[in-house]
Amino acid sequence: MRNLFNASIGLGLTAAALSGCREKEPEKPNILFIMSDDHAFQAISAYGHGLNSTPNIDRIAADGMRFNKAFCTNSISAPCRAVILTGKFSHLNGLRDNSDLFNGAQQTLPKMLRPAGYQSAIIGKWHLKTDPAGFDFWRILIDQGPYYNPDMKDSTGTHRYTGYTTSIIGDQAIQWLDKRDPQKPFFLMVHNKAPHRNWMPEPKYFDLFRNTKFPVPENFFDDYSNRGRAAKEQEMSVIKDMTVNYDLKVFPHKPDSLTGDDQAWEGGLKRMTPEQRTTWNQYYQKITDEFYAKKLTGKDLALWKFQRYMEDYLACIQSVDDQVGRLLDYLKDNGLDKNTLVVYCSDQGFYLGEHGWFDKRFMYEESLRTPLVMKLPGVIKPGSTSEDLVQNVDFASTFLQLAGLQIPDSLQGLSLVPVMDGKTQEGGVKLRDAIYYHYYEYPGVHAVKRHYGIRTDRYKLIHFYQDIDEWELFDLEKDPREMNNLYNDPSYAQTITELKAALVKLQIQYQDTEGLSKN
Repeated sequence: MRNLFNASIGLGLTAAALSGCREKEPEKPNILFIMSDDHAFQAISAYGHGLNSTPNIDRIAADGMRFNKAFCTNSISAPCRAVILTGKFSHLNGLRDNSDLFNGAQQTLPKMLRPAGYQSAIIGKWHLKTDPAGFDFWRILIDQGPYYNPDMKDSTGTHRYTGYTTSIIGDQAIQWLDKRDPQKPFFLMVHNKAPHRNWMPEPKYFDLFRNTKFPVPENFFDDYSNRGRAAKEQEMSVIKDMTVNYDLKVFPHKPDSLTGDDQAWEGGLKRMTPEQRTTWNQYYQKITDEFYAKKLTGKDLALWKFQRYMEDYLACIQSVDDQVGRLLDYLKDNGLDKNTLVVYCSDQGFYLGEHGWFDKRFMYEESLRTPLVMKLPGVIKPGSTSEDLVQNVDFASTFLQLAGLQIPDSLQGLSLVPVMDGKTQEGGVKLRDAIYYHYYEYPGVHAVKRHYGIRTDRYKLIHFYQDIDEWELFDLEKDPREMNNLYNDPSYAQTITELKAALVKLQIQYQDTEGLSKN
């Protein structure tokens, strides 16, 4: 089903917006797509949560648009990447969870952009198990990749790079921009490993947040008393499941059950050069000594873990923001900033202690919702915001329309051009009324049960299935933290009926009828 905006607005409006002249064929915009792994929207200062400062990501929002209701289709790394590349939901692109292999023979963005003359590259985290296909150039991390001294694979083989991985990815992206054919438009995907677990900061930012006391989320000690088994049985608790050594960098003191997996802990450190290891040890030995001296237990230990988690997580983001700044400066210094669409996003959201959690996976707001900022002079009004419901499945259709290409009927996303150029706000017409979500990785790490659901501007209806059969309904207007399941509240019976009907329509529209609910 195609987007009505594609038919009614067409490519002409975009062309006029890009060129300002109907008589002249517009210059196709370059596309710089920067994506980080597990970057929570709460941890971008443009979103106003006050946890940290990201001045360079904020530059994109200030010069363009901040999307306040951007969501993923399946909150886990590899599936999100496959959705972005194909413009199709997980069940159709064949990659439902992190154990699946990506089929690179299928239609993907770099292949679809090639008829418009685009040269394409992917640099950084790939995480799809098979080699990239359709790109003119690729250089990728092996699997998740480490924070220090990564091995990167390209068409010539695998090579070791010395340094901090976030900076190395930035270096490689700029080198490719320098060597590309300047007569052709480019599509460059820059994918950061950071701030993925286990949050190992760059040395210059080790102590950036050391003396910062972060506000503890109101529901950090959530007991899930008004939710079902899924929320209760997960294994992503800061209190129970976050290890003190691997995650929080306390050197193991044996015997000590708090410190977790010694092998996992040593893996990241063994990659370091002697100089890197010395610098690391000097800083984290102080943290280790302080931790064992305090002899924390119970609530005090839980709160200490939260603060340590935030220190390193946000420090990793600071390095990401630095590299975003380098790329923005490169565009400006080389006269590319006026005709380059710059996108910054995360593959999905992330919990920063909300519900007592880290990680993602659930359809609850912090993991479902992703940060998204874009800028494109002449199309996106500086300092604008959007309340439209958008998803990562929409990127492919958007880029194709901006490139002046026809959007294939097989793509399931909607073009965001009418949102970007303000047409949805001016016309008072929503891009869509609801979004659809489906998570598959269970049994699996963190033990989040399979579920699918629908989210509108006000409501969220979730169905957990497979080994359980439970529904949850949240009124986001009255309960934005999703603490009160209203599914059995008789006053919401009509709302549930309407949401279930809308859910079935979306499942039919997206051809995801295998698990279609009969409830």
